[in-house]
Amino acid sequence: MDHPSRVCPDCESNVDAFTRRDFLKAAGAATVAVGASPLWSVADEAASSQPESVVKLLYESLSPGQREKVCFDWDYQHPKMGLLRARVANNWNVTEPSLNGDFYTKDQVALVRTIFEGITQPEWHAKFDKQMEDDCGGFGHDQSLAIFGTPGSDKWEFVFTGRHMTMRCDGNSSEHVAFGGPIFYGHAASGFDEEPNHPGNVFWHQALEANRVFEMLDGKQREMALVANLPDEAAVGFRGASGGFPGIPLTECSTDQRGLVQTVLKSLIAPYRQSDRDEVVACLNAQGGLDKCSLAFYRDGDVGQDKLWDCWRLEGPAFVWYFRGAPHVHVWVHVADSPDVKLNA
Repeated sequence: MDHPSRVCPDCESNVDAFTRRDFLKAAGAATVAVGASPLWSVADEAASSQPESVVKLLYESLSPGQREKVCFDWDYQHPKMGLLRARVANNWNVTEPSLNGDFYTKDQVALVRTIFEGITQPEWHAKFDKQMEDDCGGFGHDQSLAIFGTPGSDKWEFVFTGRHMTMRCDGNSSEHVAFGGPIFYGHAASGFDEEPNHPGNVFWHQALEANRVFEMLDGKQREMALVANLPDEAAVGFRGASGGFPGIPLTECSTDQRGLVQTVLKSLIAPYRQSDRDEVVACLNAQGGLDKCSLAFYRDGDVGQDKLWDCWRLEGPAFVWYFRGAPHVHVWVHVADSPDVKLNA
């Protein structure tokens, strides 16, 4: 079925989603049959389980009517968005049913929360909660999910989306990519147009770490690192080994400077569980490590014109981490072990 376009009022994202009419029809038809055995006890047990196991519990709890709306074949092609499993955007819903509607039971929402906490580091849960509170009213508000394939099989993936969020849990089903595919995170802590230094933004410290690298560069290196014009924010497809990355090649940096870039990388992957961190490092090493990457800082998007660079990009043959801090923080992430992996943005 072809679905009408929906325009995000905040983040300039024009995406296609399932219609509200379809959602109401499904919600009316689907009475969730968890019977006399509520999932709260299951959710409590799941809290100590791997997120992949909890996805399987969630999948098994869904009624046929629910599965019809949020479960898809592994290679499902949306008529307008293409391979839906690989989609990423700054503000979108992978399916129409929202976690804060009446489509899911509170027990199922508890399982989704357990999955979310399982794929992020405990010390980051409160920070993500602040981001969600500021951006969409809190966890579950106007957020949606989809499950592709059958959890427990060789090919499956859980995708969680909303404003400033695309997250994944795939049990390493998606070959060659970190995180199960491209992800997105962001935060508008104090409104659409944030002030210089982004007060209250939970991700801004990552930019401060990157700016420490810039401060270490000498005059010639800064000329290489500074780029005039911002690329399109969704332009995070891979350029390959001969892609001509913007900015300064890290081979032009000293040992101390490259060591600080390692610190930046650690800051970037810090919010996520260890297995996803390890995937990022493994993918990067397969391309030749940071020595195959460049680091760019953009004159465009300098909030307050203070030369504290709000927008910057770390890029390699199959590695893009694009931090765009104007007018508020949007971060696009696409990491693989081969530039042959295609983006579906």
